[in-house]
Amino acid sequence: MQRLRQILFLLLVAALAACATTPASEDPVLIKLDDLDRRLAAVERILANGSLVELTLQADDMERQAAELLGRIETLEYGAEATAGRQRDLYLDLDGRIQQLEQGLQDAVTANARDGATLAPGQLPVPGGTDRDNYDAAFELLKEQRYEEAAMAFLQFLTSFPDSQLADNAQYWLAESYYVTARFEQALQQFQVVIDDYPRSRKVPDALLKIGYCNYELQHWAAARAALKRVQSDYSDTTAARLAEQRLVRMDDEGN
Repeated sequence: MQRLRQILFLLLVAALAACATTPASEDPVLIKLDDLDRRLAAVERILANGSLVELTLQADDMERQAAELLGRIETLEYGAEATAGRQRDLYLDLDGRIQQLEQGLQDAVTANARDGATLAPGQLPVPGGTDRDNYDAAFELLKEQRYEEAAMAFLQFLTSFPDSQLADNAQYWLAESYYVTARFEQALQQFQVVIDDYPRSRKVPDALLKIGYCNYELQHWAAARAALKRVQSDYSDTTAARLAEQRLVRMDDEGN
């Protein structure tokens, strides 16, 4: 760079000697030399502080980092897709196996009811099954008119699943299994449990109606009337209320 400056200086001296008669401000050679000198000074300043080199190095480093990040992103995306695929396959496999188990359990419940298998006291219809499985099995026994086994099944259901959402229904059908076999005292007690323990159950109007029926069969006329009238007053828009009215008319006709 120093050598270049020396050459420029000699050129300047020569130009001054050759153009001694021309004003400096108008001499084209001097103007050119001044422009070259300014540009040379600017290049020297850039090289002196290293800014151009530093910016180039920074740009190269940023490009390298961007390439690395892009590679990592592509790797992560591939791994995420592979993981999602494995999770989908696992879910489908588990779902298929669960469906097979559920179907097998349901088939066993149906076969048990159809083949007339007997229940021992304290035995669930579907040992190891859910509350829904055992409720359905007990109700199937009731529909098959196997009332004694149905009663045992509902009793064991209530013992095994006291907090089930089906408990109020199980309690009602337990009482019903006694009622249809003319065990009115037992039925009366069990229908009363529906009223006392499950006051918000949809089975309450029907249970109250059956309390009236049980008292009617036991010839407890006053108690029968009280229960039937309560059905009419508290649940006037239900089928139970219309049936209660029919039984009250019958009692009037019979003089009871």
